[in-house]
Amino acid sequence: MLNKYSDTDKILVAVDCIIFGFDADGLKILLIKRDFEPEKGKWSLIGGFLKNDEVLDTAAIRILNTYTGLNDIYMEQLYAYSEIDRDPVERTISVSYYALINIENHNAELIKNYHAQWFSMAEVPKLIFDHDKMLRNAIRRLRYRTSIKPIGFELLPEKFTMRQLLELYEAILSKELDKRNFISKINSLDILIKLDEKDMKSSRKGSYLYRFDKEKYEEKLLNDFVLNL
Repeated sequence: MLNKYSDTDKILVAVDCIIFGFDADGLKILLIKRDFEPEKGKWSLIGGFLKNDEVLDTAAIRILNTYTGLNDIYMEQLYAYSEIDRDPVERTISVSYYALINIENHNAELIKNYHAQWFSMAEVPKLIFDHDKMLRNAIRRLRYRTSIKPIGFELLPEKFTMRQLLELYEAILSKELDKRNFISKINSLDILIKLDEKDMKSSRKGSYLYRFDKEKYEEKLLNDFVLNL
């Protein structure tokens, strides 16, 4: 059988993973130091090439695990980048994925062994190729997501204070929010369960702890809404 595609251009497909994490110090991004040319020794998103026997989602999972040791991370496909000169070696199209994780839930030593490093959003170094653009687009998508879907289940501990939830939204949106207005709008979503327990570290009186109502949270994820903060 004649190969009908023999006279077409062959183009590489890469996958780049944008992993956002949250801890007591705020919102962070996971980067790796590139160990090969071009741009050896510079900071990069976590990326690699699609194999012949893979779909994009499978490649994203494999690449993330190879370079960080992280498993069971849910990622969403974001954008495709096809600028002709985006990779100086060979014509490459890259498909970006992004994810949100709670840093404390993952093995920091394992990440360290794979030479990956968390950076606060205020201290992100210059990235290779068009990775700065990928990161900006991911942040834009993350901020947009806060207005149409609840955020926090992936990033906060199982039990958290309203202050922690507020600080998460402020870190993502990069602005200070009105506390009363925020609490009112979050409560209107009806996705939180107020516990009898208190976090006594936050003040002398303590702050009530909350947890997400998983069923209601997942229902809200399926139905977009508007949350103007």
